[in-house]
Amino acid sequence: MAMILGIYDRLIDALGDFFKDWKGNLVYLAVFAIPALLGIILCANPITALIDSFPIVSMFFFFGLVFGSLPMLVKEAGIKRFNWSYLVSFIVGLAVVIAMAYLPPMEGAGVDGMSVGVFFLQILTGVAVAIGFILPGISTSYLLLLLGTYDFIMEALSTFNILALVPFVLGFIIGVIALTKVLGMCMKRFPQVTYSMIIGFLIGSVYTVYPGNPHGLEILWSLLAFAVGFVIIYFISKKEAASNAQA
Repeated sequence: MAMILGIYDRLIDALGDFFKDWKGNLVYLAVFAIPALLGIILCANPITALIDSFPIVSMFFFFGLVFGSLPMLVKEAGIKRFNWSYLVSFIVGLAVVIAMAYLPPMEGAGVDGMSVGVFFLQILTGVAVAIGFILPGISTSYLLLLLGTYDFIMEALSTFNILALVPFVLGFIIGVIALTKVLGMCMKRFPQVTYSMIIGFLIGSVYTVYPGNPHGLEILWSLLAFAVGFVIIYFISKKEAASNAQA
């Protein structure tokens, strides 16, 4: 959603170059995080209920948000003509997300099985999950399942075993700091290639959550939901682009 709303690159800069202007970046991240947390608290149950009751229509609204943001992403990347490197980068991003949907989950050790090996494994898992956290279109929950750590994390949280989470959190922080720096550099030096891959991630996420084909009146409602999502995000992104141009 950060990518769709046009604030993704600013978030990456705020995280990757935090100490260059730590006060300004801290304020920006707080202004972003506090309403986001409030939105999660207030909207989690209604949105979950809506998706449970109307899964196909809800997902088509999400698809509209994704495709409505594409013109803004292409413009942001400065892509004005066809280039094979852009196409290859897009295909790589698309393939990575789709391939993840077919990977079998691994089994991991439980909370009581903490050892030196498990400790370092959890650090590496935290780094890997940070990749899913930063890159759009990749589910962090699914990454945890693939790496065999989902049950470990859930068990530690449910039993308030905070110490068991220390290596995972340490790896996650290391991954976020390292990846945001690398990604921020790539977005500045190679914007077309980087954004092409990110667009691949986003469109790949559509495939991974596709709920199936609508039937009957559901077709009309799904198309309407797609159109509403597309129009909303398209005009929001245009307004955001106009504001940035004036600034």
